[in-house]
Amino acid sequence: MSTSAPRPIPPSSASVTVSISRWVDPSRIEEATGWMQAGMDLAHQYPGFLGSGWVRASEDSGHWQMLYKFSNAQSLKAWESSIDRSEWLHAGRDLVLDARDESKRTGIEGWFDAPQEAEPGTAILPPPRWKQAVSIWLGFFPLNLAFTFLIAAFVPAWNDLWTVARVLLTTLALTPIMTYLLLPWITRMLRPWLQKQKKK
Repeated sequence: MSTSAPRPIPPSSASVTVSISRWVDPSRIEEATGWMQAGMDLAHQYPGFLGSGWVRASEDSGHWQMLYKFSNAQSLKAWESSIDRSEWLHAGRDLVLDARDESKRTGIEGWFDAPQEAEPGTAILPPPRWKQAVSIWLGFFPLNLAFTFLIAAFVPAWNDLWTVARVLLTTLALTPIMTYLLLPWITRMLRPWLQKQKKK
């Protein structure tokens, strides 16, 4: 299999989402599924691993879009330069026909990468920043509103807390929910609106 040269690793303080397109032998989907899962299980053992996933355009599609995320560039580098990953890639050399379009994105924008196969002769354009902002707001506003009402109802002393403490606790509680639950769901629901296909 072949891979394109990865882009430079972002600043070490930022979380990093990696997106890879892989073309798998359609006659060996079951084997490839086990191989992919084995790789993600290995990555999960490394410090800083935040999650992963992959999708196919259809049940019999050989094109797979993979995403995985690490908390910072050092953690990602430790995984990418590990013997475990090297041996895992070697084990899948006969399953993967090609791998390319590898990109490294920092922060929350990595969730807006396209997890689907474009039609022949077209390219999927990344959504503009204003659409990303709208998508994030659609998740954060109702979540923040619900949290505010619930916390006020069940924690009477909440409003007596120092403002910085309230904001700190609120963001600590809501950020993981946004990152791992709401934002992935919202981007899936809004995929047709977020992404346009451009004729090549």
